[in-house]
Amino acid sequence: MILACQNLSKAFGEHIVLRNASFHIEEREKTAIVGINGAGKSTLLKIIMNEMPADEGQTVITRGKTIGYLAQHQEMESGNSIFDELLTVKQDVLDLEARIRQLELSMKHVSGTELQEMMDSYANLSHEFEQKNGYAWKSEITGVLKGLGFTEEEFAKKVDTLSGGQKTRVSLGKLLLSRPDIIMLDEPTNHLDMNSITWLETFLMNYPGAVIIVSHDRYFLNRVVTKIVEIDQGNVTTFMGNYTDYAQKKAMLRDAQMQAYLNQQREIKHQEEVIAKLKSFNREKSIKRAESREKMLDKIDVLEKPTEVKADMRIELEPRITSGNDVLSVLGLSKAFPPQTLFTDLDFEIKRGERVALIGSNGTGKTTILKILNGVLPADKGEFRLGSRVQIGYYDQEHHVLHMEKTVFEEISDTYPTLTNTKIRNVLAAFLFTGDDVFKRISDLSGGERGRVSLAKLMLSEANFLILDEPTNHLDIVSKEILENALNHYTGTVLFVSHDRYFINTTATRILDLADQTLTNYIGNYDYYLEKKETMTDFTSSVSGTTSNTAAVSAESDAKLDWKQQKELQAQLRKKQNELKRVEARIEELENRDKEIDDLLTQEEIFTNVAEVTKLSKEKETILNELESLYEDWETLSE
Repeated sequence: MILACQNLSKAFGEHIVLRNASFHIEEREKTAIVGINGAGKSTLLKIIMNEMPADEGQTVITRGKTIGYLAQHQEMESGNSIFDELLTVKQDVLDLEARIRQLELSMKHVSGTELQEMMDSYANLSHEFEQKNGYAWKSEITGVLKGLGFTEEEFAKKVDTLSGGQKTRVSLGKLLLSRPDIIMLDEPTNHLDMNSITWLETFLMNYPGAVIIVSHDRYFLNRVVTKIVEIDQGNVTTFMGNYTDYAQKKAMLRDAQMQAYLNQQREIKHQEEVIAKLKSFNREKSIKRAESREKMLDKIDVLEKPTEVKADMRIELEPRITSGNDVLSVLGLSKAFPPQTLFTDLDFEIKRGERVALIGSNGTGKTTILKILNGVLPADKGEFRLGSRVQIGYYDQEHHVLHMEKTVFEEISDTYPTLTNTKIRNVLAAFLFTGDDVFKRISDLSGGERGRVSLAKLMLSEANFLILDEPTNHLDIVSKEILENALNHYTGTVLFVSHDRYFINTTATRILDLADQTLTNYIGNYDYYLEKKETMTDFTSSVSGTTSNTAAVSAESDAKLDWKQQKELQAQLRKKQNELKRVEARIEELENRDKEIDDLLTQEEIFTNVAEVTKLSKEKETILNELESLYEDWETLSE
């Protein structure tokens, strides 16, 4: 055990955040802390770091162990470049290297005992230098910076000139390089693109120390963690496994708790009815029996009603009218912000009922495509056409459609005057606005809160084509699941940009990958995309030495195929893969039979029987001829 939290309690006024919370972390264990927004996840991390006192209880860290913490928001002031800022973490290594170099110079001018002492010191320092990976500090820093999405051209940028998200990435890089025994990360994926998140996953999975993560990125948690610590209404519960394991166990536990609660409530109601009836008899014995039952009832430890995560918080999306089958056609779309070209000659179509995820690295132009489709930005070249009866509902991250002077409640009620107060409150609750929060003015909300209001408005619209730009930003896991459920039951069409891989995996029926200024189409969810991308990468690597130009032209052409052609090609590929398996199975069958014949021909009762030898020899010849043909087929199919 490397960290233990023992009976921690914390309240802010009457709001209890933690109630007798106890859990422990083992060495090398990867743990997630989960709970709805406001549950107390960040508070728990601050208590562990002694940045905030607990009302009761204590945190114990094994003696001599180090801990590193990355909060959600970083206020970093530094005149260093990005590279030099990370280099500060390696100052002890640089000092060690300087001492080694100084010893090397000094040893040239001494002899005897003094030389021996210097050589011993040199050996010890060299060993320490090697233990600290001193020979690779430069490549280590470069690897972390590139992994977190910085290009080499950006290494020289001054930290003071960076955005808040970039500063957070620099802070994350420094923490990872410092290699503490315990890493604590609060929403580490918020400012990373997909490639950087994948890199961070691999880094943390292989990290030799313990890791504690607060994150709403369920795909990330599934890949990295092996334990979940849940905070729910102040209570802390530990679940072994990744996020999916936790969600399944939590659902089962909630069902059991709800059943126990309902059973107890039924029993209480029954006892109250019996007591009332006994009292109504107005006899001495019946009154005594009623009093006896009342005493028993008073001693019952009444169970709390379990949190019903999705009760009264269901969003039902239903278009007012059904669109035509052809929802969107894009032809030759190009856009540049000189000197940078985002994309050229994009062609794609979207059909009714599809849920299409547009993915790609930061800066490739995903949001720009959505803005062009909504008339916010003009294209440099190309055109797009909407199908018949298509009505767009657009969610952008800048929230131009909100009225700053209105309250949250008014924003919804004025837009949808036919909705009841209860319906409005239920919808707002699904997007984390409860109680007096609904009477806050839009102008007083944070950017994330405004995003949730915009999303709530969109979810109530009757559009049949939803275009969403990062719809899950600022949502907790429960709200994401509500949105996923709504989109999966939506009979209209959806095009969305998201970095949330779990959300993409759950909702998308097709993926458009924007890379190298063009689109590649994948018919399936995110897992399918990863599988096919890996296959394509392996294939490209195997032929790059001799056919790099041809492959580049072919890849560019393939990327421009419309969805029907892609589907047809993928069907052909599956057919060939099945044929390859059939050929391999037949080869194995014939080779086994060939070995059996060879064994038979060594047996005396066989090789002394001329007729049997002739028969087996002919069969062997037939097998060899068929095998030769199958080997050729296998080679062709493998290509």
